[in-house]
Amino acid sequence: MDPGTGPGATYRKGGEVHNRRAILGTGLIGAAGLALPGCATTAARTATARPCLPRVNVAANRVIRTVAGLRPYRPGGFRVEREALGDKALVHNYGHGGAGITLSWGTSRLAVDLGLPGHQGPVAVIGAGIVGLTTARLVQEAGYPVTIYAAALPPQTTSNIAGGQWQAYAHYDREAVTPAWRAQNAAALEYSFRRFQIMVGDDTGVHWVPTYVEGDARPDPYRPDNRALGPGEHPFPVDRLARYTTMYVETGRFLRELAEDIRIAGGRIAVRRFASPAEVMTLPERLVFNCTGLGAGELFGDTSLYPIRGQLAILIPQPEINYAYNGSDGYMFPRPDGILLGGTYERHVADATPQAEDIARIIASHQRLFGGFRC
Repeated sequence: MDPGTGPGATYRKGGEVHNRRAILGTGLIGAAGLALPGCATTAARTATARPCLPRVNVAANRVIRTVAGLRPYRPGGFRVEREALGDKALVHNYGHGGAGITLSWGTSRLAVDLGLPGHQGPVAVIGAGIVGLTTARLVQEAGYPVTIYAAALPPQTTSNIAGGQWQAYAHYDREAVTPAWRAQNAAALEYSFRRFQIMVGDDTGVHWVPTYVEGDARPDPYRPDNRALGPGEHPFPVDRLARYTTMYVETGRFLRELAEDIRIAGGRIAVRRFASPAEVMTLPERLVFNCTGLGAGELFGDTSLYPIRGQLAILIPQPEINYAYNGSDGYMFPRPDGILLGGTYERHVADATPQAEDIARIIASHQRLFGGFRC
């Protein structure tokens, strides 16, 4: 999940900030219970004592960074499609909305399967966010030399700002997608889920984390342990809560490792900005993967693509926080580089600048949440 895409995220409409939950409803995927240490101060804890969790210490003076990311959203969902560009083959792989991390390996698999059969010679990838890097790595694994061309490199990409929860969220309009796209989406999810699983570890920054979600539990093949929790099974000040376990990606570390893997395998990265398809046609490679994200709108004339801004506040790390939360008060993801608090969901906002009043609202809502723990 990228910044501001959780059910507690807010969005702007008519100059006001609205809660994301108002759009998506409260029916969220849930998860299984966890035996938790009690908060009782005495050695003898009664069987009816409420389980507890360590509280996040939310305070303005603990904020170490604020960020705002722009999601490349298409109502019709991500675009994975092949077309001719002069004498070149151009394969598009962009428009992931709030699911860029989650879908990265999967849509890249779809893209290389469209582009590589029958191709000979080196390959170009435009864009060095997570989608560009995963595409380049899969090209290498298939035995092709690759060069990545990008105007921005990690850590200056939108992917570096992403929250990193493995959950496809806010990446299409139900009324705008086709059955063919739904099949692509299902295939991308399946491959990406398997690929991230085999990359779990401290070196990549991919970990399984228990996640508490405000709302009802629903079946989900990617969260087999989901379960609704009763009011005596958790400390959160909400009426309905579910729990599941899912993967989280420490994006900065993951992107560094991925870029290093590409370099070790002989890949090249060149800093270059393209102003038009005509400039892309000057590349020496005859197969080009377009992974430019939001930039694809201007570069290739996709008028359906637009930005959705998400803002995050990042707190001083708390190693004891080993769970995540997602609800009407916002979302909290624990990472070694800081506690991420989100977020906002602001359609058609192209200014990637954190707004002081929105950050203050994020801080205040999480203070209420964790200050209201019932334990």
